[in-house]
Amino acid sequence: MSSTGVVGYKTQLARTQGQKKDSKPRRAAASRASERAPQQFWCPDLVSTRDLGPLGVEAILRLAEIMKSCPTDFQETLKGRQMVMFFEKPSLRTRLTFEAGMVSLGGSAMFVDQTHERLDAREKLSDVAHNLERWVDLIVLRTFSQDTIDAMAQHARVPVINALSDLEHPCQALADYLTLIERFGDAKSRCLAYVGDGNNVAHSLLLTAACLGSSIRIATPQGYAPDPQIVADARAIAAETGAEIYLLTDPREAVAGADAVYTDAWTSMGHEKEEDERARIFPPYQVNAELMAEAAPHAVFMHCLPAHRGLEVTDGVMDSPQSVIFEQAENRLHVQKAILYLLLGGGDRLPARSAYV
Repeated sequence: MSSTGVVGYKTQLARTQGQKKDSKPRRAAASRASERAPQQFWCPDLVSTRDLGPLGVEAILRLAEIMKSCPTDFQETLKGRQMVMFFEKPSLRTRLTFEAGMVSLGGSAMFVDQTHERLDAREKLSDVAHNLERWVDLIVLRTFSQDTIDAMAQHARVPVINALSDLEHPCQALADYLTLIERFGDAKSRCLAYVGDGNNVAHSLLLTAACLGSSIRIATPQGYAPDPQIVADARAIAAETGAEIYLLTDPREAVAGADAVYTDAWTSMGHEKEEDERARIFPPYQVNAELMAEAAPHAVFMHCLPAHRGLEVTDGVMDSPQSVIFEQAENRLHVQKAILYLLLGGGDRLPARSAYV
C-alpha cells in the first residue's frame, strides 16, 4: 500500500477463524439475532448490520471513501483470496459489484446460480458449509431465508456476507448512507424518509441510521410496518447514538422537510402472490413530484433498484436532477470492497476515529 495517508485496519482473521473453529456455534436461529452485541466492531461475518454496531458501520463507510478515492492503493491487498457467491435470487448490482470488487483487490470470485433450487435442497446446509470452508476464503449469500445465512455463518469457519435475505440487505443500506455522506458531508444531522413496504431494505436502513445517530422516518400502510424485533434493536442502538426513529403511516408526514426520500418495490421477490393486493394498497405511497415537493428543497431521491417505474416512483422523479440512484449503485462497489477488506484482514492498523459521526 502506498504512503498516501491511507489508514490500515488491524487484521483479526486468524483470531476470528480460531473463534469459529474452537468455540460453540456463535448463532442459533434468526430469532436470536437480537442477542448480538451492537457495540461489537470486529466480527467474523456480516450477517446483519447488528454484527457491526456503530463502530463497524463507521469504519466501513470511512474505508469505503478511502478506497473510492485511492483504488490503486488496494489492488493487491487480497491477492490469492477466493470468494464464492451463491444466489437464490436474480441480481445485477449485487453480483457484479461483489465480483468487480474482489477482482480489483487482487482476489478471485466464483458464482453459483442457485435460482433453480434453494441452497440446502440437495444436502444438509452444514455439510455445504464444511465443504466450502476448505476451498474458499469467503462466502457471499443472496437468499430467500435469513435462516440460511445464519446457519451458514454458524457452521462455516470462513467469513459469510449477507448479500440480501428476506430480513435484511446490509450492503445496500451501507452504500445508501455513503451516498448521503458524499452529498451532505455527514449523516448525523440529516433525515431520511422511507415510504412504501417495511421490507428488508427498510430494516437495514433503520439499523444503519441508528448506528450513525441519524434521523429516519418510515411510512408504511397498516400491516406493512417493519419487523418489530428489527425496530426494537434499532431503538436500542439509537438510545446509545442519539438517532431518531419514527414509524408512520402518512407518507407526507414522513417526507416533510426530509433531506432524502427513499422507496423500494411494493412487492419484494418471494411475495409475488401478493402483487395484486399490494397494487391496490400502495398507490398513496408513490414517490412523485407532488410528494417530493414536501421534502427539503435540496432533498435527493433514492431507490435501491430495480425500480418499477410508474408504480412506486414516477419517471419524472427517477430521471430528475434530485435522483442519486446511480450514485447509490456505484457505491455498492466501494462499500463491498471495504467489507471484503475488513473481513479478510487486508490491513494491520486500527483507523483514526472518523469525522462522519
